[in-house]
Amino acid sequence: MQPRHSSRADDLMGQARAATSLDDFGEDGFREGLEILIASADQEARFTERGRAAFDAQIVNFLSRRLEVEHCYAEHPEIDEQEIVAPLIGLGLPRTGSTALSNLLAQDPAARSLRTWESIAPCPPPEARTQHADPRIAVAEQSLARREALFPRMKIMLPASPSGPTECQPLMGHDFKSQIFQAFAHIPSYVAWLTHEADLVPTYRYVKRVLKLLQWHCPPTRWRLKSPTHALFIDGLAEVFPDARFWMTHRDIASVLPSVCDVYLELSQAYSDCVDKHYLGRQNTEWTELGLRRLIAYRDAGRNHRFFDIHFAPFQKDPFPALERLYAFLGEELSDETRARMQTWRENVPRDKHGVHRCDPADFGIDLAALHARFRFYSERFDLATGA
Repeated sequence: MQPRHSSRADDLMGQARAATSLDDFGEDGFREGLEILIASADQEARFTERGRAAFDAQIVNFLSRRLEVEHCYAEHPEIDEQEIVAPLIGLGLPRTGSTALSNLLAQDPAARSLRTWESIAPCPPPEARTQHADPRIAVAEQSLARREALFPRMKIMLPASPSGPTECQPLMGHDFKSQIFQAFAHIPSYVAWLTHEADLVPTYRYVKRVLKLLQWHCPPTRWRLKSPTHALFIDGLAEVFPDARFWMTHRDIASVLPSVCDVYLELSQAYSDCVDKHYLGRQNTEWTELGLRRLIAYRDAGRNHRFFDIHFAPFQKDPFPALERLYAFLGEELSDETRARMQTWRENVPRDKHGVHRCDPADFGIDLAALHARFRFYSERFDLATGA
């Protein structure tokens, strides 16, 4: 789809300028994704009135946050001297234990995660002295409460907390190359562009730009990041973070894909009365397969030593053997303090705390036998028994 609706983009950018009293969006490469996204949404999304308002509000919000980031850099160009060294980046698919692992790693006081509250509003840069009483934590708590009211099953599917770790998706959204949009909107043209044509190197450079800002006055600087999306764009990710190490969590694909589709359904049906469940099945199956194939190709081209693999079932039973091996892989110490904090988190947030997530694959046009055959390349590569 060729970029259209430039006037709509101009209008939303004008709203962001008015909301922030700022004018500089930085490098203008974000504009291509913004215009393709708007055109796709306007022509294809079939939003309700509430959906249209929510979509526009999110665009203005991301543009506003981008303006604030650039303003911080304009006032403090020394932020760019910060270095992001050897981040550990999670590439595990949803529903594979990746959220639990991300939360456990976030308990290490020697490491740094992207927290929900600072992903919502990175500016002003957080301060070490006030980070645990930052007013944005309360704002994030209100935002999560609204999410729970609008999407009541999300706390079962993807539990979140204001100070807990979150994915890189919102920061990628500032550059308008993110799967965060397709999770709630029927935008096939944008998805096709993002998946097959978009250049994610500038997007990851922007993510690094925000990480520098976040760690500037708020160490530590040993980052733990995570997003399933990164599998699709592993080449761009590795170009921007050439010293990164990666972890992958693994599970039988039949326990993964239907659940991911159901998350998309929960989000989409709040904004549209015309949600195509079979489209959700096809879309998620296609990007998951492509992402895994790209990731395996990247690993098999002499880079397998940069990856650490964790299987779902033994990790759920007892995560500490895998965590010990992961820390050894990193050459870091799993301290007694960190272990105790991890154990406390695990006891306070038991699996299925808010209920068990169940869905019917057939609702999304998914045949499990065909799915297993399609993903045999993945299950055999990582020794995944059906049902694991």
